[in-house]
Amino acid sequence: MIAVIDYGMGNLRSVTKALEKLGYEAEVVTEPEQLADASAVILPGVGAFGDAMQNLRQQNFVPAIHEYVNTGKPFLGICLGMQLLFDSSEEMGSHQGLGLIAGRVVRFQGDYKIPQMGWNDLQLHNDHHFLFRGVSEQINKHTTNNSAKNSYVYFVHSYHVLVDNPQHVLATTDYYGQVTAIVAKGNVMGMQFHPEKSSEIGLKLLENFAREARK
Repeated sequence: MIAVIDYGMGNLRSVTKALEKLGYEAEVVTEPEQLADASAVILPGVGAFGDAMQNLRQQNFVPAIHEYVNTGKPFLGICLGMQLLFDSSEEMGSHQGLGLIAGRVVRFQGDYKIPQMGWNDLQLHNDHHFLFRGVSEQINKHTTNNSAKNSYVYFVHSYHVLVDNPQHVLATTDYYGQVTAIVAKGNVMGMQFHPEKSSEIGLKLLENFAREARK
C-alpha cells in the first residue's frame, strides 16, 4: 500500500486517482502510525511552507516521517511536499523544514512572471536513476517527432529550491535560469511539478516511484 499523507494541504484525490489508474493501491492517511504499514509514502502539498510544517507538527507527522525514511523505503514529496524535504524556507518569514535533504527554499527573483505556472520541459542529469526508466526514451521520441509538448510537466510555484549538493539534483527545468525540478537522496525523492497532472511523462515518473514499493 502506498500512503498519501493528509495534513490538510495536498491534492489528495488527484494523486490517489493517478496511482490507482497505474494499478497501485493508494490510501490517504491521517494518523502518523499508519505510515508504518506503507510500502511507500507520498507527501503532496499546495500552499505556504510555514503553514504546512505547522500542520505536520500538530498532527505529529514529523517524527513519523523521519522514522519511516530511516527504514529505507521510498518516500516522495510533490510540489510543496518536495520543498518541505529541505532545511528551511524564506516564504513569508523563516521556517524550518524536515531537513531530509540539505538546501533551502527561496523566492524567484526577477522581472518575469511569478509564479511559474504552466508546462515546461525537463533536463535530466542522471539518466541511470530508477525514476527515469523509460522517461528519457519518451522525451527523445517526442523531441524527434516535433511533439515536445508531450514531454513537458506541469509546474505551479513561486519559490524554488537551492540544493546544497548538486549530486542530489536529478533534473532541472529552465525558467529564467536553471530551476531544480527533481531531487533524490537515497530513498527520499521530490518533484517540484505535479506528476499526476503531467501527461505520460509525469505518470511514468510516478509509476517508476510506485514500482519501487513492490520490491
